[in-house]
Amino acid sequence: MTSLLVFKERLKEFYVKFGAYINPVIRFCFSLLTFFLMNHSVGFSSQLTRTYVPFALAAICAFLPYGAIAFIAGVCLLIHLWGVSLEITMVTAVFFLVVGLLYYGFQPGDGYLLLLTPVLFLLKIPYAVPLLAGLSGSVLSVIPVSCGVVIYYIIIYVKQNAGVLTNELSPDIMQRFIQVVNGLFATKEIVMMMAAFAAALLIVILIKNLSIDYSWIIAIVAGTIVELAVIFVGDITADITVPVLELIIGIMVSLVVAAVYTFFVFAVDYSRTEYVQFEDDDYYYYVKAVPKLTVSRPDVKVQKINTRKLQKPQR
Repeated sequence: MTSLLVFKERLKEFYVKFGAYINPVIRFCFSLLTFFLMNHSVGFSSQLTRTYVPFALAAICAFLPYGAIAFIAGVCLLIHLWGVSLEITMVTAVFFLVVGLLYYGFQPGDGYLLLLTPVLFLLKIPYAVPLLAGLSGSVLSVIPVSCGVVIYYIIIYVKQNAGVLTNELSPDIMQRFIQVVNGLFATKEIVMMMAAFAAALLIVILIKNLSIDYSWIIAIVAGTIVELAVIFVGDITADITVPVLELIIGIMVSLVVAAVYTFFVFAVDYSRTEYVQFEDDDYYYYVKAVPKLTVSRPDVKVQKINTRKLQKPQR
């Protein structure tokens, strides 16, 4: 444990010293992963699937905020969808517009969740999203997480129905729009995952803010249980099939990711908790003080020994 704490302190010092260079690298890697996964899933635009394009876009995104990265990724997704169907492109564009109007006008700080949610879905570990969003965000984080779920299922819908969407023979454009909307938003699995993620995120936020020992750990466990409960209810009542092995692996990996995040962000020593009470003219104050779990960096000194002085004089 001590070695982990030492590593954490060294990592924090390294980040403080080189944060101006580390943040662009993180944004570059995250953007590159996003564009590669997008091209792999819905790579219908030959211009965007060229090898150098994801690297070029990621290099630009490295110096932009996450909200701008989400905007660029959304434009790229629309270009890919344009190569499949005008109707699915228009429906997705309207959805993006509604997301921008409803969310970015109020709290644009969680824009990265719009990208992180479909990315983790494509990596088969989506259950970490509500845990991380609940630990680091607010109640409004439900909006980008839910929208990220919809974006993922748009990608899956287009990937599975590309042939049908491309060869649509119906002359009535309104009929085609209705078919696309029904195919996208009438899926029970979307509603189930949105409900599971929203419920887990709210539970995590509620419990982590309680004045109890190990609140973050309890919040992670409770959020995971809520996720599983909603998924099982959906599996039983709505006849939604969820791969059991994939679910178990995803949950286990999500727990590990949330535990690592907690260690680096909220590592405290509850054994040294102190309770302080004081007052002023208007209020009584009851304060619970929990010290952070830290360790001093070991100061290693190397002493050089002059071997000449140790040599015996020759006779």
